[in-house]
Amino acid sequence: MPVLPALYISHGSPMTALQPGLPGERLAALAAGLDRPRAIVVASAHWLTRAPRAGGAAHPATVHDFGGFPRALFELQYPAPGDPGLAARVAGLLAGAGLPAEVDPSRGLDHGVWVPLRLLYPAADIPVVPLSIQPHLGPAHQFALGRALAPLRGEGVLLVGSGSITHNLQDWRGSPGLEEAPYVRPFVEWVERRLGENDAAALLDYRRLAPGAERAHPTDEHLQPLHFAMGAAGGPELGARRIDAGVDMGFLAMDIYRFDGAARA
Repeated sequence: MPVLPALYISHGSPMTALQPGLPGERLAALAAGLDRPRAIVVASAHWLTRAPRAGGAAHPATVHDFGGFPRALFELQYPAPGDPGLAARVAGLLAGAGLPAEVDPSRGLDHGVWVPLRLLYPAADIPVVPLSIQPHLGPAHQFALGRALAPLRGEGVLLVGSGSITHNLQDWRGSPGLEEAPYVRPFVEWVERRLGENDAAALLDYRRLAPGAERAHPTDEHLQPLHFAMGAAGGPELGARRIDAGVDMGFLAMDIYRFDGAARA
C-alpha cells in the first residue's frame, strides 16, 4: 500500500466553503495527485480538549460552529461516514506513545474539518475521524500526537492538521480591508525556510524565534495543527512542500503543506 503524505491545511474563513477561490483550486489539484485514502484523520484547531479525543461516530454530523454568516453556509452538509474502528486504533496508538486518549462516540465534524475536506473530496465518501488538540500543552505535544499516528500513513490513512498559517481575528475586527498585514509575509517565509531546513526545533519554539509570531498567532491553536503534521512526517526529514494558496482578507495566509517524510512502521 502506498504511503500517503501528511498535510497541513489553512482552512480560512467558513466562507471558503461557498467561495473556494484559489484555496479551492489548490486543494482540488492536491487531491487529484494523491492516492485515494481509505480514511482521513483530521486534527482541527476547532476541537480543543484537555486530553486527546478521537471522534468515533459512525455518521458524524456536520457542525456549523460559527455565526453571522449567510444562511446558505448553514445549509451545507458534509455527510462523510465515520470509522469507529479507526478511532479506536488512533486512541490505541496514542496511548501506546504515552498519550492517553479517549474515543468520543458523538463528535461531529467542525468547520476546521468539513470545510477543507469539502474542497479536497467533495463526494464525502471517505470515512473521517476528527481528532482534538491540546494547545495548553504546547507545540511539542501536538508534534508527539502526529509522530504517534505516523504509521497510519502506511495503512492508507491521510493525516491532516487543519488550522491557519497566520490567524489574528483582531485584525479582521479592526479593519476589513484587503491590504496585506505587515507581519504576514515575514512569518510565512520564516516558516517555509525552517521547514525546508527540517528545523523542527525552531518551529516548536516559534513564539520566541519567528518574526511577528505574537501578531500572526495571538493564541496557539491555529498553528499547532502544523506541528501535528510535522510529527506525522515520521522522521527527521520532513519532506515539506509549500503550496501557496494566497492571503485571505489581508491577514489569513492560506498556505498548504504536504509532508512526504518516511512514515515509521
